[in-house]
Parts: sequence; structure tokens; C-alpha cells
Amino acid sequence: MVFSECCPLPSDPCVTNPTGDRTMSKDISKILEGWDYEPDDVIARLMEGDDGRKKIQLRLDLGVLQMELEGRPDGLRPEGQESWLDYYLARQKGHDEANPDEAGFELEDEDCERLWREAVQYYHRYLSAWHLKMYELCARDTARSLRLFSFVRSYANDDRNKLQFDQWRPYVIMMNVRSNATPLLKKDKHIEALAVIESGIDGIRDFLEDYEQAHRSEECVELTNLEQWREDVIARESRAAEARPETAIELLRRKMQEAVASEQFEEAARLRDEIRGSKDEG
Repeated sequence: MVFSECCPLPSDPCVTNPTGDRTMSKDISKILEGWDYEPDDVIARLMEGDDGRKKIQLRLDLGVLQMELEGRPDGLRPEGQESWLDYYLARQKGHDEANPDEAGFELEDEDCERLWREAVQYYHRYLSAWHLKMYELCARDTARSLRLFSFVRSYANDDRNKLQFDQWRPYVIMMNVRSNATPLLKKDKHIEALAVIESGIDGIRDFLEDYEQAHRSEECVELTNLEQWREDVIARESRAAEARPETAIELLRRKMQEAVASEQFEEAARLRDEIRGSKDEG
């Protein structure tokens, strides 16, 4: 079960200690009360913080994660930047501009550790956002993760660090595609959704090519997932097209095809001219 409604925290977390003083309780039992952890599901909820801003809470077995909706999920600004990724992007740009003829910028092990810890925060947020049907937020954070993977691939000085990030590229592509295509399908924009899905399929195939694993494409769960979804959407679009009334242009085209098939070429030519005239008027 996923909690998607706004769930305010208890308004008065203060308790009275044995001396009669009211102090702020550090016990989170009241927050978790009635909000059970379910190991086979993602349990998340949207709530309003004491600062008046919406926040996401993710239920874990031993407690809860609370995340901001903007910036880093923990609300921190490392070195005054929105995130460590922004910090290192600025460092890379500054280094390469100042040293055009020297060795390029590199990410050390410590840099990658910081970026990895930060990436896990964003993972928790976009996973929660997906289950809360906050598709725009999920799309934004997954797109950020893909930019991070590309940055690490380009600048990490150790291949092990590159692989630590990049091994998740197919999964994040799949999540990004789902969060972008789902709202389109809800609006019956099947063609636009199919374009998004096709782009994701191509992206995962590129990943497999990068690691010379194209021959194992059938074993890639994310790829087969998107391919099956594509077939489902195509079938849905076909059913929708059959249910739609035939337009005047579509009727003329069908008659022209029938005329060609029966070798009534003069009639086919007349219908072709009528179709062109209809398009010009449009």
C-alpha cells in the first residue's frame, strides 16, 4: 500500500519529563505509528513540513527518510552549490578553461564517493516520486542521474568508479522513460509516448554496445520491459484508431488505395488530386 495523501506530522511533539518541563521529544514512534513498513512495497507519502514546504517521507524498516522536493533531498548546499554534482561541474569547467593545454580535469576516489552518496539520495527521492505518481519530479531526478553518470564516465580517473555509476544506466533510463511517457498516455498521446519509449530503447541498446553486451540484450530486464511496453502502446493506439471516426482525408485515401488495387487508375488519379486539393485548402 502506498500513502499518497498529505500526512501532517503530530502538531505537538513535546512531552512532559518527570520534572514537569516540556521538552522536544526525539522519539519518532509517534511519527511511525499507524504507518507500517512493508518489505515488498515502496511506502512513501507527501506531507507538509513545519516550514510550510511539501516534503516526501519514505518508510524504511527502522524509521523514515524525509526529503526536500527541490535541490538536494537533504536540503544541504555543499560548498554553496545546489549539489556536489554542480560543484564538480563548476570545477571541471573552471579547470579546463584555465588549463587548455594541460591534463584535463579528473575526479578522484573521494570525489566519486561524495557523488555516489549524493546519488543514493536522489534515487530514494525519484523512487518515492514514482510511487506517489509525481511523474515530473521523477523525470527531473532521473534525468539528473543520467547526466551524473555521463559526467563520471568522462572524468573519473578509475574505471571501477565509472562502472559503479554506469551499471545503473539501463534502470535509470527505464525510470526516466516511464515517468515521461506515462503522463502522455494518460492524455491519449500515444504517438508522443511511443517516441519517448523508442528513445529509451535506443539508449539502453547504446549502453549494451558500449560494454560489448549487445548479444545479451534478451537478458536485460529494463530493455525487455520497455520493448513489451512499446508493443502494448502500439496495440492500444491501433484500437483507439479503429474506434475513431474516419476523416474525409482518410476516406479518400482508402478509396484511392482500393482504386489502385483494382487497376482503376483514372479514378485513383482523380482521388489523388482531390486529396491534394483538400490539403492545400487546409
